[in-house]
Amino acid sequence: MARSAIDAAGGDVILTGRAEWKLTGPGDLDEALRRLRAYADAGADCLYAPGLRSREEIAAAVDAVAPKPLNVLVSTANDLTVGDLAALGARRVSVGSSLARVAWGAFIRAARTIVSEGRFDAFAEAVPFPELNRFFQDDLERRRS
Repeated sequence: MARSAIDAAGGDVILTGRAEWKLTGPGDLDEALRRLRAYADAGADCLYAPGLRSREEIAAAVDAVAPKPLNVLVSTANDLTVGDLAALGARRVSVGSSLARVAWGAFIRAARTIVSEGRFDAFAEAVPFPELNRFFQDDLERRRS
């Protein structure tokens, strides 16, 4: 139904089929794969199952939805690289709130050091303003091109 409505309306809309499977417990990979296949068959453009972590889980999900693209969420430190994910067949990588949580972690550690030791040592890790400006300017230029 969603695919038909999108197609009838026209425009550039990506329909993502998302199978929640680890948010409320250990999760059932077979059930998640069944749901991803159903979404793919119903016309989803991209498939997503937050919680895939191992190479085996990711490879199984890629195989289950092929030739449709699979999005992989990386939200914790692990031994996988972007190259590894691409080699496994993931076509999109999301990081969710992880970058914000990294920033908040640095903020909290710096604040605790100021309060507990009266020291500002963590400020040595601060990104200089010219580098911040360059980062955002480069991003803006990439988006325009």
